[in-house]
Amino acid sequence: MSQESTIKLTSLSSKGGCGCKIGPADLSEVLRNLPLSAPNPNLLVGLDTSDDAGVYKLNDELALVQTLDFFTPIVDEPYAFGQVAAANAISDIYAMGGKPLTVLNIVAFPISTLPKQVLTDILRGAADKVKEAGATLVGGHSIDDKEPKFGLAVTGLVHPDKVRTNAGAKPGDKLILTKPIGVGILTTSIKKDQLNDEEITRVIGVMATLNKAAAETMEPYDVHACTDVTGFGLLGHASEMAKGSKVGIRISKTLVPVLPRVRELAEAGFVPGGTKNNYAHLEGSVTFSEELDQIDQWILCDAVTSGGLLISVEQAQAETLLDKLRIAGVDAHLIGEVTAEQPGHITVTA
Repeated sequence: MSQESTIKLTSLSSKGGCGCKIGPADLSEVLRNLPLSAPNPNLLVGLDTSDDAGVYKLNDELALVQTLDFFTPIVDEPYAFGQVAAANAISDIYAMGGKPLTVLNIVAFPISTLPKQVLTDILRGAADKVKEAGATLVGGHSIDDKEPKFGLAVTGLVHPDKVRTNAGAKPGDKLILTKPIGVGILTTSIKKDQLNDEEITRVIGVMATLNKAAAETMEPYDVHACTDVTGFGLLGHASEMAKGSKVGIRISKTLVPVLPRVRELAEAGFVPGGTKNNYAHLEGSVTFSEELDQIDQWILCDAVTSGGLLISVEQAQAETLLDKLRIAGVDAHLIGEVTAEQPGHITVTA
């Protein structure tokens, strides 16, 4: 057995994946004290609505989409970690309706204490996923750090009139989710040796799947808002959509796809701190049905890494889009709707 194969990357950090994000409450406190940027008519999407990426108009036909995402190991296998980190970062471009163009690697690695082959495998996993996305690796930056971290800065392109944001949802829209949730609870369980090889492979498969097919499939439809579900959880990102769009959102728990064993492991105590932080931050913004217990509520707030797209689409087109997504191989589900009631608020029914 090689030295690389015995290393548990997840043991090298206290948090993993998007669960290591600064919590939404702390982040809001920091950002609210920053001075406002000077107005720029070419900045189509900036900091105002907590969107997935920034969009800057170059001309009437072209706009840049820019994002950056990196985190500590979410799985133990280096190649898989690279794949997941890359898929997660590129997802922001897809959520904005763009196509990824170039990427830069961001690396923090304990080069003197871990085998160099581990870093090679992380970069190889990312490179393969970048190639699958049709983007081009143009460089990167690395630092020597005792805790491994990896991710990408990604630049994409989109037509200025076809930008998808999280702030355009309209009453009557239907909500479609393109990946199951529960990733945070499962990856916390990986760190605690609670999953078998088949279960680990399944959750890696979900996280490493690009949102490319989902983004390309939704392109011709009347999608009024879109966001990708990551560290703030399904309800956290839905809340940003509700507040940005000034609408209410209603989600049915039974319609939300959840990965196998998530509830069992949550009941056993494997709920990450990031998930609990998300839940606490949403107090006052979400009303849960009395039929939903604490475990149900935590699962809906679970800190996802490389999750699916949450799509707000014209009601009349929802079923057709859902069918097309499934034909494209996307595990898509209709989970709720947009309402005119209680703008900025989410109601979760059983």
